[in-house]
Amino acid sequence: MFSSSFPDEHDHEHSGTISLTDDKGRSLECYIEHSLEVDGQEYFLLLPVDSPVEIFAWQGDGEEEEAILVEDDATIDQIFTTAQAVLSEQNLILKNTAYALTVSGELPPVEESELFTLEIEDEESDLEPEQLQLLSSFYYEEQEYAIYTPLDPLLFFARISKSGKPELLSPEEFRQVQPLLEEQLFNEVE
Repeated sequence: MFSSSFPDEHDHEHSGTISLTDDKGRSLECYIEHSLEVDGQEYFLLLPVDSPVEIFAWQGDGEEEEAILVEDDATIDQIFTTAQAVLSEQNLILKNTAYALTVSGELPPVEESELFTLEIEDEESDLEPEQLQLLSSFYYEEQEYAIYTPLDPLLFFARISKSGKPELLSPEEFRQVQPLLEEQLFNEVE
């Protein structure tokens, strides 16, 4: 999955949907933002139909407070019902979908005071800080959690496998086709 600057997804028509399935059998419905063929293989740029969310656990006090992304499935399973309940107060439905948690429903308007900037520490790449909007926070067993949605769309790159099912590109495969994808997308934008 890749976070990227992309035009507002509500400003244009989508050309259909594809459902991605993970190894646990969960699915993620995605709009097909773009498709292209390279060396006889069809690739897709996908945008989830529902809004992706991330849950962070706040640890430490005061100036030393730090947000830790909750990625462990066991922890997500423990806090999921509570997170679902707090989001339902905003008419949002939390879903444990493939590759990312998502919410359906209308997100609240972006307020500057509710933004969180996530600095990504990775020496190998120049990743831009990610802007996240706070949707809700809650406590579970005396641990504070916060649910955020990224301001930039979450994009996935997939291909159709030999069995005819869409599958995400591995990081290695993405690196191989990325220059071709960017070149074709750039040429079509011009």
